[in-house]
Amino acid sequence: MTEHTASFDGVLDAASCLAGVAVRTPLIESPALNERLGGRVLLKAETLQVAGAFKFRGAYNRISRLTDEERSRGVVAYSSGNHAQAVAAAARMMGTSAIIVMPADSPKVKVEGVIAFGGEVRFYDRYTESREAIGEEIASTRGSVLVRPFDDPFIIEGQGTTGLEIVEQSQALGANLDQLLCGASGGGLIAGINLSMAARSPSTRVIGVEPQAYNDTQISLAAGERLTHPPVETPSICDALMTDRPGELTFPINRRLEKVVTVTDAEVAEAVRYAFRTLKLVVEPGGAVSLAALLAGKVETGGLTTAVVLSGGNVDPGLFAEIIEGRFAR
Repeated sequence: MTEHTASFDGVLDAASCLAGVAVRTPLIESPALNERLGGRVLLKAETLQVAGAFKFRGAYNRISRLTDEERSRGVVAYSSGNHAQAVAAAARMMGTSAIIVMPADSPKVKVEGVIAFGGEVRFYDRYTESREAIGEEIASTRGSVLVRPFDDPFIIEGQGTTGLEIVEQSQALGANLDQLLCGASGGGLIAGINLSMAARSPSTRVIGVEPQAYNDTQISLAAGERLTHPPVETPSICDALMTDRPGELTFPINRRLEKVVTVTDAEVAEAVRYAFRTLKLVVEPGGAVSLAALLAGKVETGGLTTAVVLSGGNVDPGLFAEIIEGRFAR
């Protein structure tokens, strides 16, 4: 059998697979945000997706393709939270079981989400244990099918439907996209979006955004090879973007990025607060990095049309309260 490679045709196939299952999330425009930034900004609200984040697209696209025999063995995944919930949700829809390997410091809301979708949680220490090794061991001993968070062509193609929808929805609004901002961690979402933009809107610049201390994509693109960012003593509030190295499959696709910019936790907190107070949206820190980059002036917006992916809304209630009340400090 020929090995499957991520492609735009695969994104189109994923769109058919996800039709009627995933939410076609809205592309939102705020006059207040447009006025502040001096341009037109279109916000893709993946916060409204099944399980609260874009991850459901890839998880369902992957799990729905399992054979009956594979489904009988169940699936295993490793994730800080959003992929975890997405896999648990997709597994339940497809009638299979899911074991999720999660960091012990995962936000409680994400752990509760996995359990609510019927997933079994296995905690690990993100600083002393390897989630990949644990996942592989479970797959080996139990026979479970490993559903990787980003290094899987079906995952990448599922996430790419986000970009496909952005192009279709912006065209329906009569908007020609100058640029698109999206968070980059392992790179699955932005790789899928790159596939869609290259095919449907090649003149649109795609810009990655990462937390300042977790800038593995930025340093890897600068070096021309996949690198691991230096050790970090203090974790970011962007728990969804704390991958230490770009994916093996995603990195070559993401070489077409215009650039990658970084944001501080303070800038992200301001974006989360702005999204709640002005846009009336609940966005988790990792999902707000692209908005943070715009609000902090990291990317030029004057006179331009910019698409921004708000990738998830699964924020810890305690942290969210600190941020919106102005008590968060780091």
